[in-house]
Amino acid sequence: MLKPAGHTPSILEVIADLSNDEVFTPPKVANAILDLLPGHVWTDPTLRWLDVGAKTGVFLREITQRLMAGLANEISDDQQRLDHILRKMVYGIAITELTALMSRRTVYCSKRANGKHSVVTMPTKEGNVWFGRVEHSYKNGHCTECSASEALMERANRENHAYAFIHAAGRSAFEEKHGMKFDVIVGNPPYQMDSDGNSRTMPLYQLFVEQARSLRPRYITMVIPSRWVAGGLGLAEFRSSMLGDKCIRKFVDYPDAGEVFPGVDIKGGVCYFLWDRDNPGRCETVLSRNGKVVGPTIRDLDQFDVLVRDFRAMSILLKVLSVSTASLFDLVSSKRPFGLTTNFAGDTQKPTASTIRLYRSGSPSHVDRAKVVVNSEWIDQWKVLIPKAGPGNSGGHVIPDMVLGRPQVAEPGSCCTETFIVLGPVSSKEEAESLASYMATRFFRFLVSLRKVSQDAPKATYLWVPQQSWDRTWTDAGLYEKYGIAPDEQSFIAEMVREMPA
Repeated sequence: MLKPAGHTPSILEVIADLSNDEVFTPPKVANAILDLLPGHVWTDPTLRWLDVGAKTGVFLREITQRLMAGLANEISDDQQRLDHILRKMVYGIAITELTALMSRRTVYCSKRANGKHSVVTMPTKEGNVWFGRVEHSYKNGHCTECSASEALMERANRENHAYAFIHAAGRSAFEEKHGMKFDVIVGNPPYQMDSDGNSRTMPLYQLFVEQARSLRPRYITMVIPSRWVAGGLGLAEFRSSMLGDKCIRKFVDYPDAGEVFPGVDIKGGVCYFLWDRDNPGRCETVLSRNGKVVGPTIRDLDQFDVLVRDFRAMSILLKVLSVSTASLFDLVSSKRPFGLTTNFAGDTQKPTASTIRLYRSGSPSHVDRAKVVVNSEWIDQWKVLIPKAGPGNSGGHVIPDMVLGRPQVAEPGSCCTETFIVLGPVSSKEEAESLASYMATRFFRFLVSLRKVSQDAPKATYLWVPQQSWDRTWTDAGLYEKYGIAPDEQSFIAEMVREMPA
């Protein structure tokens, strides 16, 4: 709920994030996540709560405030009730020494839980908010538990980001002090880990979810990036496990992460969910985008190998899939179709009899034919190129979305860098132009968007696009008639996908 005019925000509402890896949770977001839990948890004094990635202590504070209200009939004295909650119910594992101090200050009103300013006198200065340095277990240069790069993590005078909850040594050290049997696990865990010191990052959040599920608490509720619903980066096994887990009973999805974490850009958006151990069943899903809410809708998350995020798309997809046709997936190249990297500029010399046209980022160049050793048989065939990364804000968090860049016909005697993906080859210029016309339709790009969670559109995003006969110029009107797309469904496609500029 938005705060009223004149409201003076707490420090937890305005504090800046450490990075996109470690995103602080605004209080209203923490409360929205806690709202997924059934009401009876706030009146049960026997439950033990754990925040697995404490940063500011916002989850621990909001849990404590709710328990103070919910347990009033059970423990009438305010101080006794607070003592019980903070000593026996609420625990946290901080992600750094700094966030441990911040969380203690938030929960106990003192960075020392046993200090004179603490609202509850705890036996130790750390109280129930624990942090201990944990070491990675390296093999072949990477941690066997979280895949962190040894070269990157073991620099002097820096955090090694060996998060305790996802490392056996950390869990063991915490268990010695506080046990590891919890009824409710919550949190906003770290999202990713630099892998090689360059642009590549590896997701981490799934390790926190997997570890939480392995502990078998009664409930889990976390906020994590949404890319797992369809994205790659080694998340296929996690996605299959999550979609098939009938204990996930509520799922709230934001394609634009900025609606949850203002000022933070998380590709693919974020989501939060409720996992209910003792009540498996179908999942209640909600999609929120640009202030509009779709749902709640009761669904089976594992209907497909990826999650169709907007339920309104299902009727269209099912109509298309009901027509038995080969998938365009079979005509789509993998990334780096000719083995040439994005930054490959081609030859600087003038074209010669041995060079071919090179499509790349920017103006076309040329390259010696002998340098193309991957899919060289495509060089002298007609084909269609499309940028691997969509234009601008494509990725679904801003609608209507272009989804893909403009397709272009590539003639015989040409190749491209991995800036593009190749579709084809086809037999003639006319077939290539027909294919390109199909790719420019809203219908085509809408079907791609259902499997696309970021700017990149790899081969797998084309799986639900049917092949056509390449003997005409394809239009949305013709495709809508072929697949029986109703007027309201056509309007929905137009709402979601922009018309390709002339």
